[in-house]
Amino acid sequence: MNRRRPTLIAALTLTAAAALTLSACGSDDDNASKDSDKIAGADTGSDETSAAPSPSESDTAGRPKITFPSDAKNVFEYEKTGNAAKDAALADSTLSVNSVDEAIFEGSTDTKALGFYNVESALSDSITYASGYIDKKHTWVGETRYFDYKASLSGSLEAYVTYCSDESKSFIKDKRTGKVKDTPTTADSYVLYHAKLAKNAEGVWQTTDIASTRGSKECQP
Repeated sequence: MNRRRPTLIAALTLTAAAALTLSACGSDDDNASKDSDKIAGADTGSDETSAAPSPSESDTAGRPKITFPSDAKNVFEYEKTGNAAKDAALADSTLSVNSVDEAIFEGSTDTKALGFYNVESALSDSITYASGYIDKKHTWVGETRYFDYKASLSGSLEAYVTYCSDESKSFIKDKRTGKVKDTPTTADSYVLYHAKLAKNAEGVWQTTDIASTRGSKECQP
């Protein structure tokens, strides 16, 4: 079983795709009327991968704390590049994902983290996306894995990050009934993401735009 994600994110420019040396930068063909799914998450990957901050951690630089329920987990698997700017952008891209999921879990898009890690079209699309869950009284449970990260920089204030997700072990749950939606694992359980980030005056790499391709062969096992 796995979640299914509607199209609630905008397409990146061709510049982003070129910067990432990838052939395309598409968005899902689903529409917003379909069942809610998830964007992303929390927690860390295996020991040899870089540690994205866990959702319960707070930051000494005044970053908002992100909280996840005990039955939901996102695992981020990536190795540090050795480039401080790229590594910071990678870490903050995972927190962007965390913030959207937290809004779903909280049942509110008025969370501190959502607008802290997402701006411009990424913020408006994230609000729409999370609202799809909230309006239907849906949440999600299980584990989503994020992997195959690539990062590039465009100057000192702009970054592009691509990554895959494996949703085969995460599921939609109806808050009212407690029932978990049973769906089969298919090619659509795997999603390719392209994210554009900008570094703000406080040094936070905020996601400004994001696009996804569900069923991407690049992400399938």
